[in-house]
Amino acid sequence: MKLNAILVEDEKISRDILSNYLAKYCPNINLIGQAENIQQGLELIQSNQLDVVFLDVEMPYGNAFDLLDKVENKTFETIFVTAYNNYAIDALNAHASYYLMKPIEIEELIKAVDYVSAIKTKENALQEQILVPKINTVQGKITIPLQDGFEVIETKDIMFCKADDNYTEIYLNTNKKKLVSKTLKYFDIALTNSGFARIHKSYLVNVNEITKYVKGKGGSVVLSNGKELSVSASRKADLLAYFK
Repeated sequence: MKLNAILVEDEKISRDILSNYLAKYCPNINLIGQAENIQQGLELIQSNQLDVVFLDVEMPYGNAFDLLDKVENKTFETIFVTAYNNYAIDALNAHASYYLMKPIEIEELIKAVDYVSAIKTKENALQEQILVPKINTVQGKITIPLQDGFEVIETKDIMFCKADDNYTEIYLNTNKKKLVSKTLKYFDIALTNSGFARIHKSYLVNVNEITKYVKGKGGSVVLSNGKELSVSASRKADLLAYFK
């Protein structure tokens, strides 16, 4: 599975080395940002849904533990990266997933990422067990996971869902968008028999929101808000079956 990650490290050469290692040896890491101090790191954490943070211990104006103290409802795993071994106990107390020593050994880096991947895989499997029964038993509603629990939304309020790698963007008729850490396939299954059609590998649409179909090899549909979405040729027949 893909893991969204950031790197917090004050030394540019260290950031470059680790980011290059991750790109070359850990293809399941999606490095979405880098920070050179605690404030930048906190901003990235607060504005993104993260699976893992690579965190240097000693930085200007504070350290890694000062940063973690500022984070509420921490849902990501932490991999400490440091040239000092005297922080191991503190890292353990901060529930670190792994403690990497500089200079970084590639084998240790891969082991650290594999360890976090295993943790996240188990978490996702557990969340599937928790959420799927709610989807099956609450008519006209669906639960979506949040950092601190889940939110219940009306399926009729969903205009369409868009795939974003291992995430799904849910567009509501209130002009709001929600980013959920579930694949589009998950929602395709969950919304079976709820009036939703998979029109493309990237789109799942509420059929009741479709106002127009435009002919073509696959064609496209126009929704009630004016949004036009492509229909793949392989999905065209299934879509048109809703209107016969």
